[in-house]
Amino acid sequence: MTGEIHDRTLILTAPNEFVASWVRERLQETIKQVSSDILGFVPDISVSAPAKGQAAKPAMIPKVSQERLSLPLEYPQASQPRCNWRFSFDDFVVGNCNQLAYAACTSLCREQVHSFNLFLCSGPGLGKTHLLQAIGHHLSCIQDHSLKQVAYISSEQFANQMIQAIKHKAIDQFKKRFRENIDLLLLEDIHFFQGKEKMQEELLSLIKTLEGNGSRVVFTSSFLPKELDKVDSQLTSYFCSGLLAPIQKPDFDLRMRLVQRKAAQFDITLPQPVCELVANTITSDVRQLESCIQNITLKSRLLHEEVSPDLAREVLKNYSRESQPADMETIINHVCRSFELQLTKLQSKSRKKQIVMARNAAFYLARRYTNLSLKDIGQHFNRRHSTVLKGITSMEKEITRDSVVGRQMLRMTERFES
Repeated sequence: MTGEIHDRTLILTAPNEFVASWVRERLQETIKQVSSDILGFVPDISVSAPAKGQAAKPAMIPKVSQERLSLPLEYPQASQPRCNWRFSFDDFVVGNCNQLAYAACTSLCREQVHSFNLFLCSGPGLGKTHLLQAIGHHLSCIQDHSLKQVAYISSEQFANQMIQAIKHKAIDQFKKRFRENIDLLLLEDIHFFQGKEKMQEELLSLIKTLEGNGSRVVFTSSFLPKELDKVDSQLTSYFCSGLLAPIQKPDFDLRMRLVQRKAAQFDITLPQPVCELVANTITSDVRQLESCIQNITLKSRLLHEEVSPDLAREVLKNYSRESQPADMETIINHVCRSFELQLTKLQSKSRKKQIVMARNAAFYLARRYTNLSLKDIGQHFNRRHSTVLKGITSMEKEITRDSVVGRQMLRMTERFES
């Protein structure tokens, strides 16, 4: 499927009339809806097949699926602020744990990015995606800066698009898309590239090109560069070439302010005991903290009940309860009981699905509830730190996707904390 924009019409050319007819009947509204998000207006859609003996034009837009039109990058124009940035600096709560990351991101915006690369690092739910989106939101709203383009993409999306480009013999177009007219690349979850040599080569080449053009990159990851294994040394050097800004877990003061800010957004007054109860219970995941306040608010309104500590406790039963740091022995015992396995199985070379999942669950819990390094965690299971990193990343991805495995991991976490 190829296409082009003429006036306000998106003209699509299918390889034959059968495909054209199928797209008209099943995908036209989906294409129109998603195209409007990208183009900033609702286009007319024209779908046709090439005349007999005439080849279709070279590809100008990605392949269309029934679920959505997957375009390569989000390019917010400075003169036309986009509405699909989910977060801004205005709704980011600053504390001791994140003030360096916040200051770096706002400074980068003030300097219009021609100053330094930036590496944001934190565990899940602590604000790195919020800050990355806030940069894009801020720059998309400035009317008088000299930026040409701001590109935002996750590492997994980057990799998938590269694979598709290779598959369809369009790698030159893929490279051109990322290299021309980009002043700032916002790239999420770079630990995804670990062990993927070809993708690392392409990313390294891209970063060198952007640097040569005077452009900058903001990386995010759940791990510091020094914790990444099977990553090209030059690429690691680029990760470290700018400012490293880790985001730590929020202290009690920041958690209280987060609770109060979120309550104000929902136009609800929380009694001080309720604020303290929530802030003392959910200590390491801002995303869960905000979700909890939302659910307290909704339950209060739906049941016409006053917000009380008892109501808050009922809601908090659905969330992770975080207390004192655990030790590896406790974590291992919990995982072995949950999966009905012996420690020797976790330490074995077995690659059975159930054993790998249990091992990854232990890695995830150890990373979350202990201060052990990846190497130290791996030693308990006769594994290298690169294997530990891969397992943690896999679990985080499942949790983010809300998959069956992800939900199992969350339930195991809740049981562990209770």
